Amino acid sequence: MAAQEALHFGRASPLSLPLLTGDTMSTEMPQLLEVGYIGKAHGLKGEVVVHLTTDRTERVDVGSSLQARGRWLTVLASRRHADRWIVSFDGIDDRTAAEAVSSTALLAAPIADSDAHWVHDLIGSRVVEVSGVERGICIGVLANPAHDILELDTGALVPAPFVVEAADGVVVINPPDGLFEVYEV
Repeated sequence: MAAQEALHFGRASPLSLPLLTGDTMSTEMPQLLEVGYIGKAHGLKGEVVVHLTTDRTERVDVGSSLQARGRWLTVLASRRHADRWIVSFDGIDDRTAAEAVSSTALLAAPIADSDAHWVHDLIGSRVVEVSGVERGICIGVLANPAHDILELDTGALVPAPFVVEAADGVVVINPPDGLFEVYEV
């Protein structure tokens, strides 16, 4: 599996663990993130259905490079189709070629974004309140309709809006009074 990508706590791939909208680090290509997957072939001209598991739709912009089964694919064309994308890749010119890459994870290099907190960077980070009180280690990020939630090794859950800063293996939070009382029994 590859490292997962997040928006401001967004997703890059379906979570197999209760992690931040994210991926786990790949042993094969640790610099790549899982950003989606190819579903089925679409039509006869080599188009495929792509399901993005990231909020970064530029992953399917014309000219983007994605890796599938160790092979780099360049996006020639893409268009939104309901909650997925119909994509043409260079070198995939017919239905047979499209079927050969179906059911494949798509990997890509991380996108530099100073405003985003990436799941793979948060996992394993110490979580500390602005007052200096240590609250544990982030072991995952849970996808939640309202906000993503940091899961700590202590069992505590911290909604993403309380994250003030995340850098150098430390996540600084500013939680409301009482958030951790339920965990201090």
